[in-house]
Amino acid sequence: MKLWLSLVAIALYCGGFCAPSRAQAPSPFKSVIGEVTSIDPASKQIKLKGDDGTLYTIDLGDKTAFLRIPPGEKDLKKATKITFTDLVVGDRALARVPSDGANTSLPARTVVIMTKADLAQKHEHDRAEWQTRGIVGVVASVDPATKQITVTTRGREPKTITIDASAASFRRYAPDSVKFADAKPSSFADLGVGDTLRALGDKNEDGTHLKAEEVLSGAFETIAGTVDSVDPAASEVRITNLQTKKPMVVRVNQDSLMRKLDPQMAAMLARRLRPASAQGGAPGPGAGGGRPEGAGGQSGAFRGGFGGPGGGAPGGGRFGGSGGDLQQILERMPQLALSDLKKGDAVIVSSSKASGDAPVTAFAFVAGVEPFLAAAPRSSGQVNLGSWNLDMGGGPEQ
Repeated sequence: MKLWLSLVAIALYCGGFCAPSRAQAPSPFKSVIGEVTSIDPASKQIKLKGDDGTLYTIDLGDKTAFLRIPPGEKDLKKATKITFTDLVVGDRALARVPSDGANTSLPARTVVIMTKADLAQKHEHDRAEWQTRGIVGVVASVDPATKQITVTTRGREPKTITIDASAASFRRYAPDSVKFADAKPSSFADLGVGDTLRALGDKNEDGTHLKAEEVLSGAFETIAGTVDSVDPAASEVRITNLQTKKPMVVRVNQDSLMRKLDPQMAAMLARRLRPASAQGGAPGPGAGGGRPEGAGGQSGAFRGGFGGPGGGAPGGGRFGGSGGDLQQILERMPQLALSDLKKGDAVIVSSSKASGDAPVTAFAFVAGVEPFLAAAPRSSGQVNLGSWNLDMGGGPEQ
Protein backbone atom coordinates (compact mmCIF):
# COMPACT_ATOMS: atom_id res chain seq x y z
CA MET A 1 0.00 0.00 0.00
CA LYS A 2 2.81 2.41 0.85
CA LEU A 3 4.29 1.96 -2.64
CA TRP A 4 0.97 2.61 -4.31
CA LEU A 5 0.38 5.72 -2.23
CA SER A 6 3.85 7.05 -2.95
CA LEU A 7 3.33 6.82 -6.70
CA VAL A 8 -0.09 8.41 -6.38
CA ALA A 9 1.46 11.31 -4.45
CA ILE A 10 4.12 11.68 -7.13
CA ALA A 11 1.44 11.55 -9.84
CA LEU A 12 -0.37 14.47 -8.21
CA TYR A 13 2.89 16.40 -7.99
CA CYS A 14 3.75 15.54 -11.59
CA GLY A 15 0.29 16.70 -12.63
CA GLY A 16 1.32 20.11 -11.39
CA PHE A 17 4.67 20.55 -13.09
CA CYS A 18 3.84 18.57 -16.25
CA ALA A 19 0.66 20.48 -17.10
CA PRO A 20 1.13 23.26 -19.70
CA SER A 21 -0.50 25.97 -17.60
CA ARG A 22 -2.89 26.18 -14.68
CA ALA A 23 -4.66 29.07 -16.43
CA GLN A 24 -5.47 26.99 -19.51
CA ALA A 25 -8.18 24.39 -20.04
CA PRO A 26 -7.76 21.06 -18.25
CA SER A 27 -4.76 19.12 -19.51
CA PRO A 28 -5.45 16.44 -22.14
CA PHE A 29 -2.95 14.26 -20.29
CA LYS A 30 -3.13 12.12 -17.18
CA SER A 31 -0.62 10.26 -15.06
CA VAL A 32 -0.70 6.47 -15.20
CA ILE A 33 1.05 3.98 -12.97
CA GLY A 34 1.93 0.48 -14.05
CA GLU A 35 4.54 -2.10 -14.89
CA VAL A 36 7.05 -1.88 -17.73
CA THR A 37 6.28 -4.88 -19.98
CA SER A 38 8.68 -4.24 -22.87
CA ILE A 39 11.51 -1.90 -23.87
CA ASP A 40 12.40 -1.06 -27.48
CA PRO A 41 15.78 0.72 -27.65
CA ALA A 42 15.61 1.10 -31.44
CA SER A 43 12.39 3.12 -31.41
CA LYS A 44 13.05 4.36 -27.90
CA GLN A 45 9.66 3.25 -26.63
CA ILE A 46 8.39 1.39 -23.60
CA LYS A 47 5.11 -0.39 -23.13
CA LEU A 48 3.45 0.14 -19.79
CA LYS A 49 0.63 -2.05 -18.49
CA GLY A 50 -1.30 0.39 -16.38
CA ASP A 51 -2.94 -0.54 -13.11
CA ASP A 52 -6.19 0.26 -14.92
CA GLY A 53 -5.51 -2.72 -17.23
CA THR A 54 -4.70 -0.60 -20.31
CA LEU A 55 -1.50 -1.17 -22.30
CA TYR A 56 0.15 2.17 -23.06
CA THR A 57 2.91 2.88 -25.56
CA ILE A 58 5.22 5.61 -24.29
CA ASP A 59 7.56 7.48 -26.65
CA LEU A 60 10.79 8.57 -25.04
CA GLY A 61 12.44 11.59 -26.58
CA ASP A 62 15.90 13.06 -26.14
CA LYS A 63 14.50 15.47 -23.57
CA THR A 64 12.69 12.84 -21.53
CA ALA A 65 13.86 12.94 -17.92
CA PHE A 66 14.19 9.61 -16.09
CA LEU A 67 13.99 9.63 -12.32
CA ARG A 68 14.48 6.74 -9.91
CA ILE A 69 12.73 6.94 -6.57
CA PRO A 70 12.94 4.45 -3.69
CA PRO A 71 9.80 2.41 -2.90
CA GLY A 72 7.75 4.15 -0.25
CA GLU A 73 9.21 7.60 -0.91
CA LYS A 74 6.66 10.31 -1.76
CA ASP A 75 8.96 13.30 -2.26
CA LEU A 76 10.11 13.61 -5.87
CA LYS A 77 12.91 15.90 -4.73
CA LYS A 78 14.61 12.78 -3.32
CA ALA A 79 14.65 11.04 -6.71
CA THR A 80 17.92 10.44 -8.54
CA LYS A 81 18.48 10.83 -12.28
CA ILE A 82 18.94 7.70 -14.39
CA THR A 83 19.08 7.02 -18.13
CA PHE A 84 16.97 5.06 -20.60
CA THR A 85 19.47 2.19 -20.51
CA ASP A 86 18.82 1.74 -16.78
CA LEU A 87 15.22 0.64 -17.39
CA VAL A 88 14.35 -3.07 -17.15
CA VAL A 89 11.17 -5.03 -17.71
CA GLY A 90 9.34 -5.36 -14.40
CA ASP A 91 10.10 -1.85 -13.18
CA ARG A 92 7.17 0.16 -11.84
CA ALA A 93 6.73 3.43 -13.71
CA LEU A 94 4.73 6.63 -13.71
CA ALA A 95 4.23 8.43 -17.03
CA ARG A 96 1.92 10.97 -18.64
CA VAL A 97 -0.55 9.70 -21.28
CA PRO A 98 -3.62 11.08 -23.12
CA SER A 99 -6.45 11.56 -20.65
CA ASP A 100 -9.00 10.05 -23.05
CA GLY A 101 -7.31 6.66 -22.54
CA ALA A 102 -6.51 6.23 -26.23
CA ASN A 103 -3.70 3.74 -26.81
CA THR A 104 -1.56 6.19 -28.77
CA SER A 105 2.10 7.07 -28.56
CA LEU A 106 3.07 9.98 -26.39
CA PRO A 107 6.44 11.73 -26.09
CA ALA A 108 6.96 11.69 -22.34
CA ARG A 109 8.62 14.60 -20.61
CA THR A 110 9.24 12.71 -17.35
CA VAL A 111 9.17 9.03 -16.39
CA VAL A 112 9.44 8.14 -12.70
CA ILE A 113 10.73 4.64 -11.95
CA MET A 114 10.70 2.28 -8.98
CA THR A 115 13.14 -0.40 -10.09
CA LYS A 116 12.40 -4.09 -10.05
CA ALA A 117 15.43 -4.68 -7.80
CA ASP A 118 14.37 -2.00 -5.31
CA LEU A 119 10.84 -3.41 -5.25
CA ALA A 120 12.12 -6.93 -4.56
CA GLN A 121 14.23 -5.67 -1.67
CA LYS A 122 11.28 -3.70 -0.27
CA HIS A 123 9.05 -6.75 -0.70
CA GLU A 124 11.35 -8.89 1.44
CA HIS A 125 11.54 -6.16 4.05
CA ASP A 126 7.75 -5.92 4.18
CA ARG A 127 7.39 -9.69 4.47
CA ALA A 128 9.65 -9.59 7.50
CA GLU A 129 7.66 -6.66 8.91
CA TRP A 130 4.37 -8.52 8.67
CA GLN A 131 5.93 -11.62 10.20
CA THR A 132 7.27 -9.80 13.23
CA ARG A 133 4.82 -6.89 13.60
CA GLY A 134 1.65 -8.22 12.04
CA ILE A 135 -1.32 -10.06 13.50
CA VAL A 136 -4.33 -11.77 11.95
CA GLY A 137 -7.63 -12.68 13.50
CA VAL A 138 -11.39 -12.52 13.38
CA VAL A 139 -13.12 -9.31 14.49
CA ALA A 140 -14.97 -9.89 17.75
CA SER A 141 -16.05 -6.29 18.41
CA VAL A 142 -15.56 -2.73 17.16
CA ASP A 143 -15.79 0.53 19.08
CA PRO A 144 -16.27 3.52 16.74
CA ALA A 145 -15.94 6.01 19.61
CA THR A 146 -12.42 4.91 20.55
CA LYS A 147 -11.46 3.42 17.16
CA GLN A 148 -10.61 0.16 18.91
CA ILE A 149 -11.02 -3.31 17.43
CA THR A 150 -11.00 -6.58 19.35
CA VAL A 151 -9.88 -9.62 17.39
CA THR A 152 -9.45 -13.28 18.24
CA THR A 153 -6.38 -14.79 16.65
CA ARG A 154 -6.24 -18.23 15.10
CA GLY A 155 -3.74 -20.94 15.79
CA ARG A 156 -2.93 -23.51 18.43
CA GLU A 157 -3.06 -20.88 21.16
CA PRO A 158 -5.69 -18.29 20.14
CA LYS A 159 -5.68 -15.03 22.07
CA THR A 160 -7.70 -11.84 22.23
CA ILE A 161 -5.94 -8.70 20.99
CA THR A 162 -7.13 -5.11 21.27
CA ILE A 163 -6.14 -2.95 18.30
CA ASP A 164 -5.86 0.82 18.49
CA ALA A 165 -6.73 1.85 14.92
CA SER A 166 -7.04 5.59 15.57
CA ALA A 167 -4.04 6.40 13.36
CA ALA A 168 -4.27 3.48 10.92
CA SER A 169 -4.86 3.48 7.18
CA PHE A 170 -7.56 1.07 6.01
CA ARG A 171 -7.99 -1.09 2.94
CA ARG A 172 -10.58 -3.76 2.18
CA TYR A 173 -10.41 -6.70 -0.19
CA ALA A 174 -12.47 -6.48 -3.36
CA PRO A 175 -15.43 -8.88 -3.59
CA ASP A 176 -13.83 -10.88 -6.39
CA SER A 177 -10.16 -10.85 -5.42
CA VAL A 178 -7.76 -11.52 -2.58
CA LYS A 179 -4.96 -9.62 -4.29
CA PHE A 180 -3.84 -6.62 -2.30
CA ALA A 181 -3.43 -4.70 -5.56
CA ASP A 182 -7.21 -4.99 -5.97
CA ALA A 183 -8.01 -3.93 -2.40
CA LYS A 184 -9.82 -0.61 -2.09
CA PRO A 185 -9.29 2.28 0.30
CA SER A 186 -11.59 1.76 3.24
CA SER A 187 -12.42 3.12 6.68
CA PHE A 188 -13.13 2.03 10.21
CA ALA A 189 -16.86 2.16 9.44
CA ASP A 190 -16.51 -0.70 6.94
CA LEU A 191 -15.40 -3.18 9.62
CA GLY A 192 -17.88 -5.72 10.91
CA VAL A 193 -17.95 -8.45 13.54
CA GLY A 194 -16.85 -11.71 11.92
CA ASP A 195 -14.54 -10.04 9.40
CA THR A 196 -11.10 -11.49 8.89
CA LEU A 197 -8.55 -8.80 9.68
CA ARG A 198 -4.82 -8.33 9.54
CA ALA A 199 -3.06 -5.40 11.13
CA LEU A 200 0.52 -4.13 11.14
CA GLY A 201 1.88 -2.15 14.05
CA ASP A 202 3.66 -2.11 17.39
CA LYS A 203 2.58 -4.61 20.05
CA ASN A 204 2.88 -4.32 23.79
CA GLU A 205 5.09 -6.71 25.74
CA ASP A 206 2.56 -9.51 26.15
CA GLY A 207 1.09 -9.09 22.67
CA THR A 208 -2.43 -8.25 23.86
CA HIS A 209 -2.50 -4.70 22.43
CA LEU A 210 -1.37 -3.35 19.06
CA LYS A 211 -1.07 0.23 17.80
CA ALA A 212 -2.01 -0.24 14.15
CA GLU A 213 -0.39 1.49 11.19
CA GLU A 214 -2.24 -0.49 8.52
CA VAL A 215 -5.45 -2.49 8.66
CA LEU A 216 -6.60 -4.86 5.92
CA SER A 217 -9.97 -6.58 6.18
CA GLY A 218 -12.52 -8.65 4.34
CA ALA A 219 -15.68 -10.65 4.86
CA PHE A 220 -15.27 -14.26 3.74
CA GLU A 221 -17.17 -17.51 3.81
CA THR A 222 -16.65 -21.19 3.07
CA ILE A 223 -19.49 -22.94 1.27
CA ALA A 224 -20.25 -26.64 0.88
CA GLY A 225 -22.43 -27.52 -2.07
CA THR A 226 -23.36 -29.96 -4.80
CA VAL A 227 -23.03 -29.20 -8.50
CA ASP A 228 -26.25 -28.53 -10.41
CA SER A 229 -24.77 -27.44 -13.76
CA VAL A 230 -21.53 -26.20 -15.31
CA ASP A 231 -20.92 -23.51 -17.93
CA PRO A 232 -17.20 -23.67 -18.84
CA ALA A 233 -17.56 -20.92 -21.45
CA ALA A 234 -18.81 -18.48 -18.83
CA SER A 235 -16.50 -19.92 -16.13
CA GLU A 236 -19.54 -20.49 -13.91
CA VAL A 237 -20.85 -23.35 -11.80
CA ARG A 238 -24.36 -23.50 -10.37
CA ILE A 239 -24.47 -25.30 -7.06
CA THR A 240 -26.92 -25.97 -4.27
CA ASN A 241 -25.58 -24.49 -1.03
CA LEU A 242 -25.82 -27.25 1.59
CA GLN A 243 -26.06 -24.69 4.40
CA THR A 244 -28.93 -22.63 2.95
CA LYS A 245 -30.40 -25.30 0.62
CA LYS A 246 -30.58 -22.59 -2.05
CA PRO A 247 -29.06 -22.49 -5.54
CA MET A 248 -26.20 -20.10 -6.18
CA VAL A 249 -23.73 -19.18 -8.91
CA VAL A 250 -19.98 -19.58 -8.39
CA ARG A 251 -17.58 -17.91 -10.79
CA VAL A 252 -13.94 -18.83 -11.23
CA ASN A 253 -11.07 -16.93 -12.82
CA GLN A 254 -7.37 -17.35 -13.51
CA ASP A 255 -6.56 -16.65 -9.86
CA SER A 256 -8.94 -19.26 -8.45
CA LEU A 257 -7.26 -22.28 -6.85
CA MET A 258 -8.92 -25.21 -8.65
CA ARG A 259 -8.16 -28.65 -7.18
CA LYS A 260 -9.65 -32.13 -6.82
CA LEU A 261 -8.82 -34.22 -3.75
CA ASP A 262 -7.78 -37.76 -4.47
CA PRO A 263 -9.78 -40.41 -2.52
CA GLN A 264 -6.96 -41.16 -0.06
CA MET A 265 -6.46 -37.49 0.82
CA ALA A 266 -10.20 -36.88 1.15
CA ALA A 267 -10.43 -39.83 3.56
CA MET A 268 -7.47 -38.49 5.56
CA LEU A 269 -9.09 -35.07 5.86
CA ALA A 270 -12.31 -36.75 6.98
CA ARG A 271 -10.43 -38.58 9.74
CA ARG A 272 -8.84 -35.32 10.90
CA LEU A 273 -12.23 -33.68 11.00
CA ARG A 274 -13.79 -36.58 12.89
CA PRO A 275 -10.99 -38.68 14.48
CA ALA A 276 -13.57 -41.24 15.61
CA SER A 277 -14.07 -42.12 11.97
CA ALA A 278 -10.55 -43.54 11.80
CA GLN A 279 -12.02 -46.81 12.98
CA GLY A 280 -14.42 -48.27 10.46
CA GLY A 281 -14.50 -45.33 8.04
CA ALA A 282 -16.19 -41.96 8.08
CA PRO A 283 -19.56 -41.71 9.79
CA GLY A 284 -22.59 -40.86 7.75
CA PRO A 285 -24.01 -37.37 7.36
CA GLY A 286 -26.33 -37.71 10.30
CA ALA A 287 -23.89 -39.31 12.69
CA GLY A 288 -23.14 -37.64 15.96
CA GLY A 289 -22.74 -33.99 16.74
CA GLY A 290 -20.70 -31.66 18.86
CA ARG A 291 -17.52 -29.89 17.93
CA PRO A 292 -14.99 -31.80 15.80
CA GLU A 293 -11.49 -32.10 17.18
CA GLY A 294 -8.36 -32.25 15.07
CA ALA A 295 -4.75 -33.12 15.62
CA GLY A 296 -3.23 -31.58 18.69
CA GLY A 297 -6.63 -30.81 20.18
CA GLN A 298 -7.43 -28.18 17.56
CA SER A 299 -11.04 -27.55 16.70
CA GLY A 300 -11.82 -28.68 13.18
CA ALA A 301 -9.53 -30.12 10.56
CA PHE A 302 -7.14 -27.19 10.57
CA ARG A 303 -6.70 -23.94 12.37
CA GLY A 304 -4.83 -20.92 11.15
CA GLY A 305 -5.07 -17.89 8.99
CA PHE A 306 -2.78 -16.45 6.41
CA GLY A 307 0.66 -14.98 6.26
CA GLY A 308 2.39 -11.77 5.36
CA PRO A 309 2.53 -9.50 2.34
CA GLY A 310 3.58 -9.98 -1.22
CA GLY A 311 0.98 -12.39 -2.57
CA GLY A 312 2.53 -15.23 -0.58
CA ALA A 313 2.44 -16.08 3.06
CA PRO A 314 5.74 -16.07 4.95
CA GLY A 315 6.52 -19.57 6.03
CA GLY A 316 3.60 -21.05 4.19
CA GLY A 317 1.43 -21.12 1.12
CA ARG A 318 -0.93 -18.50 -0.18
CA PHE A 319 -3.21 -19.02 2.79
CA GLY A 320 -0.33 -19.14 5.26
CA GLY A 321 -0.16 -19.79 8.98
CA SER A 322 -1.04 -23.23 10.28
CA GLY A 323 -3.85 -23.10 7.76
CA GLY A 324 -0.98 -23.45 5.30
CA ASP A 325 -1.13 -27.21 6.04
CA LEU A 326 -4.33 -27.38 4.04
CA GLN A 327 -2.97 -25.03 1.40
CA GLN A 328 0.08 -27.21 0.88
CA ILE A 329 -2.08 -30.31 0.61
CA LEU A 330 -4.24 -28.69 -2.03
CA GLU A 331 -1.25 -27.46 -4.02
CA ARG A 332 -0.17 -31.10 -4.43
CA MET A 333 -3.59 -32.25 -5.61
CA PRO A 334 -4.52 -32.57 -9.30
CA GLN A 335 -5.72 -29.52 -11.16
CA LEU A 336 -9.47 -29.29 -11.62
CA ALA A 337 -11.10 -28.13 -14.85
CA LEU A 338 -14.74 -27.09 -14.87
CA SER A 339 -15.32 -29.60 -17.66
CA ASP A 340 -14.35 -32.35 -15.18
CA LEU A 341 -17.34 -31.57 -12.96
CA LYS A 342 -20.65 -33.37 -13.24
CA LYS A 343 -24.06 -32.93 -11.69
CA GLY A 344 -24.16 -34.07 -8.06
CA ASP A 345 -20.42 -33.65 -7.36
CA ALA A 346 -19.69 -32.31 -3.88
CA VAL A 347 -17.54 -29.18 -3.71
CA ILE A 348 -16.18 -26.71 -1.16
CA VAL A 349 -15.86 -23.07 -2.21
CA SER A 350 -14.11 -20.20 -0.44
CA SER A 351 -15.07 -16.66 -1.43
CA SER A 352 -16.01 -13.23 -0.20
CA LYS A 353 -19.45 -13.03 1.34
CA ALA A 354 -22.05 -11.98 -1.18
CA SER A 355 -25.24 -10.05 -0.56
CA GLY A 356 -28.49 -11.83 -1.33
CA ASP A 357 -28.37 -14.15 -4.32
CA ALA A 358 -25.44 -12.41 -6.01
CA PRO A 359 -22.82 -14.68 -7.64
CA VAL A 360 -19.56 -15.24 -5.78
CA THR A 361 -16.04 -15.47 -7.19
CA ALA A 362 -14.13 -18.46 -5.83
CA PHE A 363 -10.71 -17.97 -4.30
CA ALA A 364 -10.55 -21.75 -3.87
CA PHE A 365 -12.79 -24.36 -5.54
CA VAL A 366 -12.23 -27.93 -4.38
CA ALA A 367 -13.96 -31.10 -5.64
CA GLY A 368 -13.61 -34.70 -4.48
CA VAL A 369 -14.72 -33.74 -0.97
CA GLU A 370 -17.52 -36.31 -0.51
CA PRO A 371 -15.76 -38.20 2.35
CA PHE A 372 -14.94 -34.92 4.08
CA LEU A 373 -18.53 -33.69 3.92
CA ALA A 374 -19.83 -37.08 5.03
CA ALA A 375 -17.67 -36.78 8.16
CA ALA A 376 -18.77 -33.22 8.90
CA PRO A 377 -21.22 -32.96 11.81
CA ARG A 378 -24.69 -31.61 11.07
CA SER A 379 -26.83 -29.29 13.12
CA SER A 380 -30.44 -28.63 12.11
CA GLY A 381 -29.62 -30.22 8.77
CA GLN A 382 -26.70 -27.82 8.11
CA VAL A 383 -23.13 -28.90 7.45
CA ASN A 384 -20.49 -27.79 9.96
CA LEU A 385 -17.18 -27.44 8.11
CA GLY A 386 -15.24 -26.86 11.31
CA SER A 387 -12.16 -24.79 10.54
CA TRP A 388 -11.68 -25.39 6.85
CA ASN A 389 -9.76 -22.12 6.46
CA LEU A 390 -9.35 -21.00 2.91
CA ASP A 391 -11.18 -17.78 3.60
CA MET A 392 -8.47 -15.30 2.78
CA GLY A 393 -5.64 -15.43 0.35
CA GLY A 394 -2.35 -13.73 -0.21
CA GLY A 395 -1.29 -10.73 1.77
CA PRO A 396 -0.48 -7.21 0.59
CA GLU A 397 1.34 -7.15 -2.73
CA GLN A 398 3.77 -4.36 -2.21
